[in-house]
Amino acid sequence: MSQSTYRARGIVLRKTKLGESDLVVTLLAEDGSQLRAVAKGARKPSSPFSARLELYSVADLLLARGRSLDIVKEARLVESNERLRLDMEHAACAAPMAELLDRVTQMGLESPRLFALTCAALQSLGRVEAAQAPAVCAAHLLKALAFAGLRPSLDVCAGCGRDVAAPALPADARVSFREGGVLCAECAGRMEARVVPQATVDWCKALLGSTFDQIEGMRAGPSEAFGALRFCQEWVREHVGAQLKSLNFLFTCGLF
Repeated sequence: MSQSTYRARGIVLRKTKLGESDLVVTLLAEDGSQLRAVAKGARKPSSPFSARLELYSVADLLLARGRSLDIVKEARLVESNERLRLDMEHAACAAPMAELLDRVTQMGLESPRLFALTCAALQSLGRVEAAQAPAVCAAHLLKALAFAGLRPSLDVCAGCGRDVAAPALPADARVSFREGGVLCAECAGRMEARVVPQATVDWCKALLGSTFDQIEGMRAGPSEAFGALRFCQEWVREHVGAQLKSLNFLFTCGLF
């Protein structure tokens, strides 16, 4: 009996070795769901899959339905995003984006905006210089969390719902990662809160509300972007229940 087949477009998020020469490929499908499939012989240098299923690439696939995992029959490269694998700085910033998507997406759970968002983010990351790469990474993480239903409240108090205006003078904000965002002075006095630089909250708001074209034109150096990335790490730890290992590497690698 012949196997039923279907076509799908996906972004490669992760590759896991299987047996002597096969790979299990985890992808973000075009509908925003997670797709996992076996690419037989993909680790052989002569395999047609070896250059078409690289990390962060976009590919059109023909898949056959299997008992546990589907099987990749054909793959056509749509977008290679090669720079994200060749440059250390860009690779270090692409990895947290893929790791977060691997954590928050599920098989059969559609979220179509995630795919378009990630395509735009990977293209932007490939265009910018190394110093701007952390800002693009932070923007993608924040937007992906928002699309996954985990958007932080940065203007409205997470405790009482009142607007929280930024202070006129430089100051620190009070943030409850557990409750869901910034707190007003009254709620900060009775809830568990962390001190976060107001500049970090402002950058997170700017990155959330801007397109990648706009972000590429911002004067966000690594220090501002890393503040937003640390905010993302705390947010993911609290609301996803995981710590992004690739973000920890980014914080300690000394590339920026």
